[in-house]
Amino acid sequence: MEEKKIMVAGLVPESIVDGLGLRFTVFVQGCPHHCEGCHNPQTHPFEGGEALSAGEIFTHMEKNPLISGVTLSGGEPFCQAEALLPLAKLVKGKGLHLCSYSGYTFEELVEMGKSRPPVKELLELCDVLIDGRFILAERTLEKRFAGSRNQRVLDVRRSLEEGKPVPQEEWQ
Repeated sequence: MEEKKIMVAGLVPESIVDGLGLRFTVFVQGCPHHCEGCHNPQTHPFEGGEALSAGEIFTHMEKNPLISGVTLSGGEPFCQAEALLPLAKLVKGKGLHLCSYSGYTFEELVEMGKSRPPVKELLELCDVLIDGRFILAERTLEKRFAGSRNQRVLDVRRSLEEGKPVPQEEWQ
């Protein structure tokens, strides 16, 4: 079976604003949420972007040995869960931290994962999830890695174990 390509809006080889540490950020193309005031509206259309394999992205990432983790952003990463799985597995296999932004809430992703196994598997590979749609009326600069008050920075492993959202305290 041929690996699905990831539709990529852009790659940022060194980021300190998309999570703790020096991160490699993948901005995927396509988002169904269309949040008013979105920081990346150019990623909303599902058409466009560049089709890259997990291996191609991983090769770019490996050029910097100082990278401590990878952040999936967008667009909506979970719309490309199946295509992102090989990349997430490479990242975790390298012992790196994996974070994902999502306009879906943790609860929505868990529910989606019941009928879409790649969503469940991608969520399980993430260490941190920054969830929830950006709400312009709740915009804040007080949260380190979230843009609006409703968004949460979650410890995915603990959230899955406890069956409820658990904040990732270190990232607050």
